[in-house]
Amino acid sequence: MNTLQRRQFLLRLAILGSATALPSQLLASITSAKPQRSAFDEDTTATMVLEGIDLSGKTYAITGANSGLGYETMRVLTQHGARVIAIARSQKKAEQAVASISGDAIPAVLDLGKFDTIVDCAQSIRQLNTPLDGLICNAGIMALPQRELLYGIEKQFVVNHLGHFILINQLQEQVVAAPAGRFVILSSLAHQRAPATGIQFDDLALEKSEYDAWGAYGHSKLANALCSRELARRLNGTSATSNSVHPGVINTNLGRHLPWYMRVGGAMFGWTFMKTVEQGAATQTYVAAHPQMKGINGYYFADCNIDPGETPSMQDDAMASQLWEVSERLTREWLPSKTA
Repeated sequence: MNTLQRRQFLLRLAILGSATALPSQLLASITSAKPQRSAFDEDTTATMVLEGIDLSGKTYAITGANSGLGYETMRVLTQHGARVIAIARSQKKAEQAVASISGDAIPAVLDLGKFDTIVDCAQSIRQLNTPLDGLICNAGIMALPQRELLYGIEKQFVVNHLGHFILINQLQEQVVAAPAGRFVILSSLAHQRAPATGIQFDDLALEKSEYDAWGAYGHSKLANALCSRELARRLNGTSATSNSVHPGVINTNLGRHLPWYMRVGGAMFGWTFMKTVEQGAATQTYVAAHPQMKGINGYYFADCNIDPGETPSMQDDAMASQLWEVSERLTREWLPSKTA
């Protein structure tokens, strides 16, 4: 080693030693990788995202894999050699989805509104004794016409956020055990419909004001993004990452609770402003499996690129931390003991 090389080596050691003394939040911001601008956009499909990429030996789990974006993501991942654990609300739906593709997939069952089933599903996945290269939290419900409560909490918040929160914690060790495991959590542009003050910690039943179907949905989608943000912070120091995504506006059965005239309008004129399912699955497929996303942690993506989000709440780390703590208290009975 010549003199210049020795100096550079010693300088790097000094920088590293100084960095370890910094506050953890500042250190994380220094050491986190920053996303490059991808070559993909709103017209990209999931198939295009993975062109030329071999995923042999990788295993992913996807909620809502029996239809829509989850099904397309499963189909494309398996086409490129990955094994997918296809999670649906019933054994029949999961088995039918798996049987309809030629790739390697395993059926699994849970109902995000029934917490015991989430624990059972996670246990069955752990029994496979394999790391998870990705957990894609894709399933959800949207714009329920009437206020409904589960566990005393507004139903969309329970299904879209708390159910996935339990699954994330139940399978965190399996994702962290992978060489570069990834959590991908579906949020939505609809997060902008959440209350201006953000997560309603003092009214998670949303009973203190008139019920707004889209406001409640946006509330749950803001929770998804903030959950991913806080999870990303907690994953610092591991090789695992967490990011949230907005897939786009797509005509899938997620819209089954919309008024009939909106469903008819979407079917007739949706082609003028909606993405196809193939395009809608692109961003979550990109974030979950593209090599360019290795080490990218704590961001929100739309059209396969980083997006700042529409409201300040999307960047609110204190709100994200509080949401995690509140979610732990609400779901303590269904969390691994070390998490609870």
